[in-house]
Amino acid sequence: MPSKIAESELILNKDGSIYHLNLHPEEIAPIVFFVGDPGRVPKVSKYFDRIERKKERREFVTHTGSFAGKRMTVLSTGIGTDNIDIVMNELDALVNIDLKTREEKSTHQSLKIIRMGTTGGLQPDIPVDSMVVGAFGVGLDNVLQFYDRQADEEELGMEAAVYEYFGFEKIRIVPYAVRGNDALRSVFQDYYAGITMTSSGFYGPQGRELRLKTRLPGWIDKLEHFKFAGWKFSNFEMETSAIYGLGKLLGHQCLSVNTVIANRTLQAFSKDPGKAVDHMIRSTLERVADRL
Repeated sequence: MPSKIAESELILNKDGSIYHLNLHPEEIAPIVFFVGDPGRVPKVSKYFDRIERKKERREFVTHTGSFAGKRMTVLSTGIGTDNIDIVMNELDALVNIDLKTREEKSTHQSLKIIRMGTTGGLQPDIPVDSMVVGAFGVGLDNVLQFYDRQADEEELGMEAAVYEYFGFEKIRIVPYAVRGNDALRSVFQDYYAGITMTSSGFYGPQGRELRLKTRLPGWIDKLEHFKFAGWKFSNFEMETSAIYGLGKLLGHQCLSVNTVIANRTLQAFSKDPGKAVDHMIRSTLERVADRL
């Protein structure tokens, strides 16, 4: 017999919804778009044909509806891989655990999860306002270190190469690498693609110095020139690696699509990031509705 998951481990609200997301299983769709900013959720759902449900708790805002006849959910994760740990586990629980019996279901559902985010470009040939997908995510956070995982040969090779190239043993960082979903990436095959570096912060961890000096001098230059198996670091952000890592462990299909609003190597910033993000939203919705 399946064992029940304790109330302290799978926490539900009084109405039976999952704790942080405040959602019931029927309130999410098989296709889920992640955005970091809660304010970006209505900027996505305004293009839906209809919105059937709106829910909100803390930074987690969810709109579920349909676009071009396909049922979709857009959900804000907030910033950082710690929030992704919450969102991925609770989303998976909604589809793969019976919340009433607190038992894992015998058959599992695989969600299609696509992040629509903003990012900093790391290559001079990836212009501001363009879109880039993460063929791989490399994480400098420790979220995935808490989970029992087995990386494939290419992921292990990339982890070792990153560790040695950047001299991470000096500052005790253990990177991890996870491949994005190839089938989803084929939907965006004409976009720039590369390795997405997921950082645990926005300033020092991404090489920015205001009043504090970082322990990684020349960070951006080194990122620009790293190569592994034909792949380069294309962009910097704060969520992708955990989405890929937890998605792979839980059996979901995940991809990160980002608008480049800054190019760190050229020190350039978008003149109209709102327009660039809106273009990403519309084009992503159209491609997903047409090709998935």
